[in-house]
Amino acid sequence: MQNFLILGSGGREHTFAWKLAQSAHCGNLFIAPGNGGTAQHGTNLDITVSDFNALGKACIELNIDIILVGPELPLVLGIYDYFNSRDELNHITVIGPSKAAAELEASKSFTNAFLEEYNIPTAASLNITKENIIEGIAYIEANPGPYVLKADGLAAGKGVLIIKDKEEAKSSLQEMLEGQFGEASSKVVIEEFMDGIEFSVFVLTDGSAYKILPIAKDYKRIGESDTGLNTGGMGAVSPVSFVDEALRKKVMERVVTPTMHGIKDRGLVYSGFIFIGLILVKNEPYVIEYNVRMGDPETEVVIPRMKNDLGELCIKIKEGKLNDVEIDIDPRYCTAVFLVSGGYPEKYEKGKTIRHLDTLTDGIAFQAGTKSENGLLKTNGGRVMAMCAFGNSLDEAIAQSMKNAEQINFEGKYFRKDIGFDLS
Repeated sequence: MQNFLILGSGGREHTFAWKLAQSAHCGNLFIAPGNGGTAQHGTNLDITVSDFNALGKACIELNIDIILVGPELPLVLGIYDYFNSRDELNHITVIGPSKAAAELEASKSFTNAFLEEYNIPTAASLNITKENIIEGIAYIEANPGPYVLKADGLAAGKGVLIIKDKEEAKSSLQEMLEGQFGEASSKVVIEEFMDGIEFSVFVLTDGSAYKILPIAKDYKRIGESDTGLNTGGMGAVSPVSFVDEALRKKVMERVVTPTMHGIKDRGLVYSGFIFIGLILVKNEPYVIEYNVRMGDPETEVVIPRMKNDLGELCIKIKEGKLNDVEIDIDPRYCTAVFLVSGGYPEKYEKGKTIRHLDTLTDGIAFQAGTKSENGLLKTNGGRVMAMCAFGNSLDEAIAQSMKNAEQINFEGKYFRKDIGFDLS
């Protein structure tokens, strides 16, 4: 039996906690900082994911064996390196890449150079700073829109602008470089616009062997028909109907295999999850981005479809024996519809009482922005919870997720009613 610590406080981490709580290999389970949902499966610790000193002390006191990292921040800050460089902590396995490998998410320019070096299909791009802004303006002048402007660093999912108007694109480029997204946009990547449908592929690796997890599609915009502002994710579905065997083969040959080769070729230390964001353009897959962890809300539909014991998978990664395991996938559809606070992704209120969660009979509510207060569950974030359900068809799963979304109540509740409809 291994003692686990999950880092994070969202729906992804509640899903991990839910899955690990079912593991025959999980002893004591802790979540830092966790939320109202994770507390049902383990013990929440009031420690932020970036406080490595406090996390290290807690791991020693609680005899933690494995840390499962949810969000990108601790990975980008180097939690793997922190634990592995200290004698009192290096016996603890961190499921996540080294700081150097985490650059695949932390820097768009690093990623684009990686993709180019290993001939992995992606959009043409240009790196712009204040020093060469004239080059960026000239590029915009010379090319028709839409224009894709990406903050090079981490911007909490908000650092990507897609602009049709030439003048707006030029002014937005200047605003980004002047600090619109803080240090993250001190460098801006201008990318060729690709028109297609997006999907997500997930890889689990022990640094040598790797396994492909269920494929998913998420919905980022706040409004129906994918309109309005970007969010952290309004819902997800798995499997994805248009990803047939022929497309899967292309993704493996052109994207996954050269990605894993590139990681090894560069000597990057990497164990854990790799999230590959893809777009299908004229039946050809192109990489939009890498994330060095599981996505959210995709985790809420991918992990429930995995029949494997998550604790065992983590132990196999720790031992470098992931090849000993085959990923066993539930053939049913799984869908997630996110309930969010009114006003999100802009200004919203917290502290609204959540009602009727105990009346759900068919489905899972993975909590994200929640907290327990005086015996009541209350909202504590923009994205409050993901209403997940299985179905033998996509329509059946969607219908159950929607039914559950209607059933839960809190003041200002909002959710998209079209999740998955473009695939059904």
